Amino acid sequence: MRHETIEKSVNLMMVLIVVAISIGGLVELVPLMFSADATEPDEGIVPYSALRLAGRDVYVREGCYNCHSQMIRPFRSETERYGPYTTAGETVYDRPFQFGSKRTGPDLARVGGRYSNDWQRLHLIDPRALVPESNMPGYPWLEESTVDTELITTKLRTLRMLGDPYTDAQIASAASEVEGKTEMDALIAYLQELGTNRTARR
Repeated sequence: MRHETIEKSVNLMMVLIVVAISIGGLVELVPLMFSADATEPDEGIVPYSALRLAGRDVYVREGCYNCHSQMIRPFRSETERYGPYTTAGETVYDRPFQFGSKRTGPDLARVGGRYSNDWQRLHLIDPRALVPESNMPGYPWLEESTVDTELITTKLRTLRMLGDPYTDAQIASAASEVEGKTEMDALIAYLQELGTNRTARR
């Protein structure tokens, strides 16, 4: 009788479905929140510098994660192509993390240092100049926009409140670090260090 009542009441059924999904989600997520493997940075992993943080914000704003993942899965086919698989400790300073599952373009988790700054700049301005079959759009306007010095200082302060170990000196020097830098400079700085700390200790 109770089962029949639930099946005939759409509203009650929806409420119970939401409750069941919420409980399942909590059972999956809460243990991770208290696991050192998921909350402590791996050796060598430090918070983003002001310039790299600005570049990461450009990366997120322009939707680069829609085509590029930053998560190497623990399969031989992936580790042989991209490098060591991604660990949770690598991404503790990512808010939000950039794991992704879509790979229209290659995974970028270990792209740091594989290409020169000039290559990255030309590729971002006109991808097909370097990779004729690419369907990636160009981002030439990033050369014309400069990084907001006040905003990046505010972001570092906010991230420190959230637990990132930024020092007073890092926050004080953030504006001077990005002063006069374009969004293109910042994005390249972000890309050029992706995975370098992790791959240094393979």
